[in-house]
Amino acid sequence: MLRPGGGVAIVTNGAPLWLHDAPWSRALRGCLEQWFGAELSQTCGTDEASQRHYSDGLVSAGYAVSETSIDYTDDLTFDQLVGGVYSAFHVDELPAPDKRSVFADQIRRAVHGQTRFPEPVHVAILIGRTK
Repeated sequence: MLRPGGGVAIVTNGAPLWLHDAPWSRALRGCLEQWFGAELSQTCGTDEASQRHYSDGLVSAGYAVSETSIDYTDDLTFDQLVGGVYSAFHVDELPAPDKRSVFADQIRRAVHGQTRFPEPVHVAILIGRTK
């Protein structure tokens, strides 16, 4: 968003569903790691080093940077959980369309048929304002 006489840059990040400290999240992570055959440890930019990198980039671009965050809990349905997984991966990494029901069934088994998923959401926000 730009204003006359100045500019603002905003960078936000939230942690992936499979990195929360909840039984369903750990089960999801195990299922996804088995499916993809790799450890899932990327924090989608929420870790301290990534936030510092983003902040340094804004400062280098001439912005004065401030930080804030928003915390809330959301209650996800199973379909929202699976949709959140799909949205976190590049399309080339997702199961082929004809395999997605098998993928969803594996997730359903991993979370033992649970249908509601309380997700603690922490959104880290860096705000850069032109000096």
